[in-house]
Amino acid sequence: MTPNIQSFINSFQNRLEPPVRQHLKNVYGTLMMTCGAASAGVYVDMFTRFQAGFLSAIVGAGLMLMLIATPDNGKNTKLRLGYLLGFGLTSGMSMGPLLDYVSIVDPSIIVTALLGTTIVFVCFSIAAMLADRGSWLFLGGTLMTLLSSMSLMTLVNIFMQSQFLYQAHLYLGLMLMCGFVLFDTQLIIEKRRMGNKDFVQHALELFIDFIGMLRRLLIILTQKEEQDRRRKRE
Repeated sequence: MTPNIQSFINSFQNRLEPPVRQHLKNVYGTLMMTCGAASAGVYVDMFTRFQAGFLSAIVGAGLMLMLIATPDNGKNTKLRLGYLLGFGLTSGMSMGPLLDYVSIVDPSIIVTALLGTTIVFVCFSIAAMLADRGSWLFLGGTLMTLLSSMSLMTLVNIFMQSQFLYQAHLYLGLMLMCGFVLFDTQLIIEKRRMGNKDFVQHALELFIDFIGMLRRLLIILTQKEEQDRRRKRE
């Protein structure tokens, strides 16, 4: 087992230069802090009377735009990190109603979805790091086309109210988030090689991928549990 682990570590060292490895440590450390803020947001929304899912989503969008509109100059890292953690907090609060409903159906779904999302996210991130340089960047055009198509699908389904379109949007969205993990991870590596040290912005991109994947997996697992219960009653 030890030689395999050492070989695994050596593969990272051979493919990623020391500045890139340090940058990724900063990115994933910041990502973990943002996930912690999101967990706090979930707690605030679910276990207090401060239930403002829609309002928190609007505030979160504003904080994200403020972060994007504030370029990194090396001196405003704390301010931008505050925007990011605020976005994480409000993202967790906006998920409160969904998690509240899931906990009524089956609380174990939350743990399963979180564990599944983490495993998938980590595996796809490692795959992107160990892949040949730039080998997943070609996904950019395909992912953006799929994202545009899903936006159009959502608009159409507002009027059609089709269950098939809703399910297609749900599963395509999960695939889309997985693709973005591959794409964004390699893009972050290439940006750092070109001198971009903005780990806060990069953590934001990965957090959006993670939370999008988690949200869809929660819905899919909850639907499956509800369908199983209906079959048992029948």
